[in-house]
Amino acid sequence: MNLLDRYGYSLNVVAMLLWPLSLLFSLVVRLRRLFYRWGVLRSVALPVPVIVVGNISVGGTGKTPLVVRLVELLRAAGYTPGVISRGYGGQSGQWPRVVTADSDPLQVGDEPVLLAQRCRCPVVVGPDRVAAARLLLDRHPCNVLLSDDGLQHYRLQRDIEIAVVDGLRRFGNGACLPAGPLREPPARLRTVDFVVGNGATRSGEYLMVLCGDRALNLADPDISVALKSFQSGTVHAIAGIGDPWRFFDHVRRARVRILAHPLPDHHDFKASDVRFLEDLPVLMTEKDAVKCRAFAPDNAWYVPVHAQLDADFEQQLLKRVAVSAMGKGIMLNHWNTNRRRGAQLRAGGLPVNEVNDDGTETAGYSGMPGQQGAADIRQGAPGADL
Repeated sequence: MNLLDRYGYSLNVVAMLLWPLSLLFSLVVRLRRLFYRWGVLRSVALPVPVIVVGNISVGGTGKTPLVVRLVELLRAAGYTPGVISRGYGGQSGQWPRVVTADSDPLQVGDEPVLLAQRCRCPVVVGPDRVAAARLLLDRHPCNVLLSDDGLQHYRLQRDIEIAVVDGLRRFGNGACLPAGPLREPPARLRTVDFVVGNGATRSGEYLMVLCGDRALNLADPDISVALKSFQSGTVHAIAGIGDPWRFFDHVRRARVRILAHPLPDHHDFKASDVRFLEDLPVLMTEKDAVKCRAFAPDNAWYVPVHAQLDADFEQQLLKRVAVSAMGKGIMLNHWNTNRRRGAQLRAGGLPVNEVNDDGTETAGYSGMPGQQGAADIRQGAPGADL
């Protein structure tokens, strides 16, 4: 448990002592945002719609699975999406960097590699998201961009802002760093276009539920088993994500007994982290599996999750994207798009444009049914973070 987890989610002596610094931090971030609004600091507009998926708190809230779902949604609507990200934890000496499914997560970060594997669309990373976006648009004919994180990266102008909130932990003690877990004051949520609650919602928010009931073998991902098949014994559960206990609770809900091993977010895994004296299965998140596949034991498994979203949120988002696209002169051929989508739905799948290592795209099908509906997801529990 890090310092913020220990002191940032309650009112305590440490938080109170740090409160003056939090007030100063809050003032600085407010002024910085105003400077961009007033034009004192310059921002850069792009020729395609930009959707920023971020949060106002430190740590994982479920942004990555939401980005994956939005890529699927936009592609099914006829758009050609691309993804940019900071590449947090990447040790590359050169930015921005194009990311493929085979990229080294130590160089470009674990989440971008996961996005490249799951989204099958162009992914570019770099601390300067404007430079990353320009590189992506120079190399690929994308007509909409998603920024994984970057809500506070105001130099990149955005058309749509989506803030993801941990439905249970919310905002901790409500203080900004360093006394609390917030990057910006809670009032910032009143200025975004959509607020998505992971696992639970409050008024004005849209629900997201993360689901995943199967485990895939790290050595051979073609081998998968039901998560509940581990109920007969005990497993080692490893999580190096923003909130490891979300993953542990997800596994426990499948009635699996675990030995929990929480690790820091973006942990630099070594073989000793996934090998134990007890000959027990090892379960981990998909994000951690990206860094452990080369040295994981044969009994190591990861649990991929997917996001189920409120149907109204998906419809409202597509409307906003269409308006933004038209404002930038981007017109979809709806007759061809609808005809293609109808043929694909009759075949039982949504379109998937696979991006090869050389950047070319190959049309294919995901084998998945159409959009998720809203039925029954309002009662969902918080799922596992990627």
